[in-house]
Amino acid sequence: MKPLRRRLLAIAGAAACPWPAAHAQSWPARPVRILVPFAPGGSTDILARFLAQRLSDAMKASFVVENRPGAGGTVGADAAAKATADGYTLFMSNNASISLGPQINTVSYRPLDDFAHLVLLGMLPNLLIVRTDHPARSFRDFIAMARAKPGVLNYSSAGVGSAGYLSGELLKQRAGIDIVHIPYKGTGPATADMVAGQLDAVLDGPVAAGPYIRGGRARALAVASSERLKAYPDVPTMDEVVPGTGGEAWFGISTQAQVPRDILERLQSELARVVAQPEFQVKLAELGLTPRLMVGAEYTAFIRSEISRWGPVIKAAGVKGN
Repeated sequence: MKPLRRRLLAIAGAAACPWPAAHAQSWPARPVRILVPFAPGGSTDILARFLAQRLSDAMKASFVVENRPGAGGTVGADAAAKATADGYTLFMSNNASISLGPQINTVSYRPLDDFAHLVLLGMLPNLLIVRTDHPARSFRDFIAMARAKPGVLNYSSAGVGSAGYLSGELLKQRAGIDIVHIPYKGTGPATADMVAGQLDAVLDGPVAAGPYIRGGRARALAVASSERLKAYPDVPTMDEVVPGTGGEAWFGISTQAQVPRDILERLQSELARVVAQPEFQVKLAELGLTPRLMVGAEYTAFIRSEISRWGPVIKAAGVKGN
């Protein structure tokens, strides 16, 4: 049995503990909604719908996805935090709405106090890509060019406050370079402009960047993650060249902090079992996510560390929201 599979099953088994009959045995008696803080069709939405189907099959109940996009994910998070704490509203928690957005925009929810963070599902890294004829042939070349010509090179992301943007700003701070951020509403248009020669680089996810790389129109210089990607084993992590850099997007499941404990325990148990299934791991890989299962306190501790990590980066970058 592979190490990852063994770890997933071990976590699932640890989460499967007896729970009192008061609430959990009668739950769920009606459909459970999973709030997604982004529009339909994206990676978060696709993952949520697959998870909803797997939970429905496993629990012989109805789990449905409801999209609440807006304000970088904070609209959906606010709706989730204010929902009745009865176990019938789950939330696709993520770095944009939990660890980044509340430090950029004014929000009415408290990321750590208002939520019970149940399960971290996986991480989504960004690749730093350039067009194939760009003079930077490697990540070290890109850094050297940026140091030689401050303020000349540029990069784009999905927008100010996105994981790609903050990865770029962290790189600037740690490498001591001056590269200009050009925000786009999405990395699709940005990548099209990059391969057309209007931008130097884009920080984009592996699923979206893959066709450009495989088609010979773009080249990956580095990956903003803690380890190299299996799909691109020759592409170094940013941290290998500039220590202390990187930064992945991440996705998990949370609910309201006041949900009865027995329901929380059952949710964790069922979620851990579903995530441990080979089909779910395949779906994560298809979406470009690296499985990183954390349950309960471990997930909460991870979120706390992410808030602490990105706070100084956001402050140093001068990011301001509403």
